[in-house]
Amino acid sequence: MDHVNHNWTQTFILDGFTTTATLRPLAFLGTLCIYLLTLAGNLFIIVLVLTDSGLSTPMYFFISVLSFLELWYVSTTVPTLLHTWLHGRSPIPSVACFLQLYVFHSLGMTECYLLGVMALDRYLAICRPLHYQALMSRQVQLWLAGATWVAGFSAALVPASLTGTLPYCLKEVAHYFCDLAPLMRLACVDTSWHARVHGAVIGVATGCNFMLIIGLYGGILRAVLRLPSAASRAKAFSTCSSHMTVVALFYASAFTVYVGSSGSRLEGTDKLIALVYTLLTPFLNPIIYTLRNKEVKEAVRRVTDRLKTVLRGP
Repeated sequence: MDHVNHNWTQTFILDGFTTTATLRPLAFLGTLCIYLLTLAGNLFIIVLVLTDSGLSTPMYFFISVLSFLELWYVSTTVPTLLHTWLHGRSPIPSVACFLQLYVFHSLGMTECYLLGVMALDRYLAICRPLHYQALMSRQVQLWLAGATWVAGFSAALVPASLTGTLPYCLKEVAHYFCDLAPLMRLACVDTSWHARVHGAVIGVATGCNFMLIIGLYGGILRAVLRLPSAASRAKAFSTCSSHMTVVALFYASAFTVYVGSSGSRLEGTDKLIALVYTLLTPFLNPIIYTLRNKEVKEAVRRVTDRLKTVLRGP
């Protein structure tokens, strides 16, 4: 690794993945296709929710907010991944590196809080159906959505600012984007205290939200099992299954990287796991929320019919 000034470095080098020159173009095209499909899928959900009155419910409002978040989340890291596939080891200015670090973790923490809010929405819909409309009014929806963004971007200030003020002796980042652990390995000083602070902030934010989600779904399960008919139970479970799948994908990969011990994993494993929550999860979310969803299919049919009517003219 290259040594640089102990106080500051103007540029970091993103190592990306180590692969052969033959596989690089294929990896680039595959990543680009998934990225474009991710953007298209999440934009499709946003437009559909905005244009179809049948989806004007709190659940679909929060799904559209999640899709909006995923557009930014995937666009924070995938462009640098594409650049490393195309050009190999890629320089990134230190300011851009720390900005990427902050935005990435801000959006990640925002998603943690948003998934908790979405679980709360399902809990109120199933366990408090008579009061649901009053408890989840439009004003409450907007307040909850805004609060997740404020909380996420505020919580990420701590790890991002601590990492940004470290003195760096090395500049080769063993990753395809600027993340906490790869950057701290380049510091000139002992970063064990910083790692503990990062773990505490991220652990408390994600851990508390995860326990909240588990608790809410425990309440949902008890309520569903008390429903009189199998059809009612199946319908209630179907409204929650998509959200539970997204939660499992997001938290399993995030906990593995940020809570588990990095020393016990093989070199390069973190980069592979990161692909799950930086690329795969945003790609799968639109599919998970729309697959076998009758309400979405009906909304697509209504919007398509309206478009056909407009195109035919008077």
